[in-house]
Amino acid sequence: MPNVNMSLWGTRLGAAPRFGPRSVGTTSSRRPVRLSFTLLLLLSLLSLGAPSPAGAAPPPPARSAATAATAATANGDPVAQAQARWGDRRLDQVSFLGAHNAFTNYEDSRWSSVSQSESIRHQLENGVRGLSLDTHWYERSTWLCVISFGSDCYPSDVYLCHGECKTFAGVTYALPRQSFQNSMQTVVDFLAANPQEVATIFLEDYVSAQQLGSALGRVRGLEQLLFRPDAWNVRQQGWPRMTDLVGSGKRLLIFSDAPDREHLGVMYDRAWTVSNFWSLGDLGNDVSCVSRWADVPLDRQETGFRRLFTMSHHRNVPTLINAALDNGAKLRDRINGQCRPAAGGRDPNFVSVDFHRTSDSSGHTPASIVTELNARN
Repeated sequence: MPNVNMSLWGTRLGAAPRFGPRSVGTTSSRRPVRLSFTLLLLLSLLSLGAPSPAGAAPPPPARSAATAATAATANGDPVAQAQARWGDRRLDQVSFLGAHNAFTNYEDSRWSSVSQSESIRHQLENGVRGLSLDTHWYERSTWLCVISFGSDCYPSDVYLCHGECKTFAGVTYALPRQSFQNSMQTVVDFLAANPQEVATIFLEDYVSAQQLGSALGRVRGLEQLLFRPDAWNVRQQGWPRMTDLVGSGKRLLIFSDAPDREHLGVMYDRAWTVSNFWSLGDLGNDVSCVSRWADVPLDRQETGFRRLFTMSHHRNVPTLINAALDNGAKLRDRINGQCRPAAGGRDPNFVSVDFHRTSDSSGHTPASIVTELNARN
């Protein structure tokens, strides 16, 4: 090691530096040579920055399949995300949170009576994957345009109304009017931004197939996302795996209670699902789980095919108080004690509630209950 004169580092502030022939470790009869803390720190930093000898870097550790899947998920691979989340389960083997009357909310329009607190977009962002919408035809009204001083001048089209689209503003319809096309665009845009997610629309349908098809045809990007059961031969082969839906990009299912629109890619719910009667009653005390359709029992069996099970859990009149009473332990107990046995031992694929973020003090919420259902499988 070359000689390094350390006198400078030991000099007091303001004193003239002394340079001499002494090397590190040499002592003087007048003053010992001291290694300053500053120099030691500097040498340490220099040694840390020194390059390693060639070939000295150890090889990366081997990664397990689980580690690889986690890494792929972190890198944004939608199929890896679906695999990590769902495994190899099919669509009919998983459960989703549903929002009853998702369009009647305080954010999308000025409703006076609502079933949800958030906009459709926020419902999707907060975990809802099943949206129920009511489609109606609205014929443009010059009279409404005039008496509203221009605030209700909407073209004829398919809109989301909770009854007649001209009767009671805020009750059977709301301003600004919510077009079906724009609401579907919100769903499509969400799925485009979240390629690992699957969503389902349930239509209470009061329009013709031609009117519905016209509205759907104007939704940008819909056709690329729309799942068509015939293309997947679902009747003979069963529902696809979640990873297949994500990998193919066909991640939007649409059901209607009208039977004549399969050519649009809209499935007739009575042919593809089983469903319980929708109401808990005025007092919320009817927790029995009976079929919505007398000829389609909840435990219906079909060779090579299993219908999706949609479960409704809400009252005739939606209120936050009712949701707080119904959406926690009561919902969980009803699934375990009534609906699962009535459906032949299977869990619901969609659990539809009012005010999906509201619950009792039991610690159970609609979202946590759905998570619990998925953990069973």
